[in-house]
Parts: sequence; C-alpha cells; structure tokens
Amino acid sequence: MIYYVSGPVTVLEPGLAVIDCGGVGYGCRITAYTAGQLKLNQNARLYVTESIREDAFDLYGFISKDEQRCYELLTSVNGVGPKAAMAILSAGGPQNFTLAVMTGDEKMLTAAQGVGKKIAQRIILELKDKLGGSSMELDFSTGPVSAPVQPSGNKFMAHAALQELGYSATEIHAALKGVDSSLSTEEMVRYALRAMVMKG
Repeated sequence: MIYYVSGPVTVLEPGLAVIDCGGVGYGCRITAYTAGQLKLNQNARLYVTESIREDAFDLYGFISKDEQRCYELLTSVNGVGPKAAMAILSAGGPQNFTLAVMTGDEKMLTAAQGVGKKIAQRIILELKDKLGGSSMELDFSTGPVSAPVQPSGNKFMAHAALQELGYSATEIHAALKGVDSSLSTEEMVRYALRAMVMKG
C-alpha cells in the first residue's frame, strides 16, 4: 500500500500532478484544491488513495489527510465514484464540502457532474453524522475556503474545477475569457457557469 508520495513536483496539470520519488514519477489524480497548493519543481507530499481495477491502477493524491478522508467518505456512498468525489472536492476543498454536508446544501453537491439531487441527499444523509464527529478544524472567519492565492492561481484552480465538472477546455476558455483576475476561485467558477448557461 502506498501511504504517501513525497518529492519535487515535475508535472502539474489540471487534474494531475507527478511527484518524483527517487527517480520514479508517480502520477496522481488531484483536485483543484490540491493543485492550487502545489508549485512546479518544488517539494510536496501527497497522501495517496489507490484505486485498482482490472483495466486501471490509479493514484489519487491529496494535500491533506482531511481532504483524503472526505474523498474516502464520499466514495463509500453508493452511487458516488472517484470522478464525482474529486469534482465535489474541487469546489473548495474539505472544509467547504464538510460545511455543505453539515448544512444540507444540496446545491453545492449537485454542481458536480454526475451528482443528482437523490445522490446529494444520500451523501448528506449518510455522511452528516460521520462528518459531525470529525476532528477537522473548520475556520470560516475569513469567508469561503480557498487555496492560497498565487499569481494566476485562482484562474488555474477555476479551470481545473470546471474540467472536473466535465466541461471541455474550449468551453472553459470561452467562459473565463475576460474574467476579473481579482475574483476568488469560487467566484470565477460561478461566473463561468453563468456564462455557459446564458450561452446555452
């Protein structure tokens, strides 16, 4: 079992980070939340959850144990696969997800591709008690949780989050064209979603 991978980040793309561990590059699928806290060619540690199937061996990497725990709780819910779990967590990381479950915010959960109202209700029903006993420290005194601000980092995270929701790179580029760079990642995602709805 791989518990974590640690080393320089040699590849950083929306949804993917490659960590060089002693000359071996481990490709990890990541959320936009984790991507926003990584920097190319700098050391990082990602906690790993393995997904082994007949036709694939995927590694899911998380910047914190809290995010990993949320992912594993999500995928324990019937009907929630890895792709949907990663899309949900891309919206704002473990804290915003935990807040959504604790407050019964179905809207935040159904924003992710593949998550309908029934599945969102099931997630809230099955995980509310489990997350209620979480030791995770939730601090919303500074507003919605987002990754540390980096040059163009919020737009990168918004692009990755929209990609996780199932939109193509062309659609995302058009939707984010002209977006105010001072907006938070969450605001950029909402801006893009509104733009795509109006266009459609």
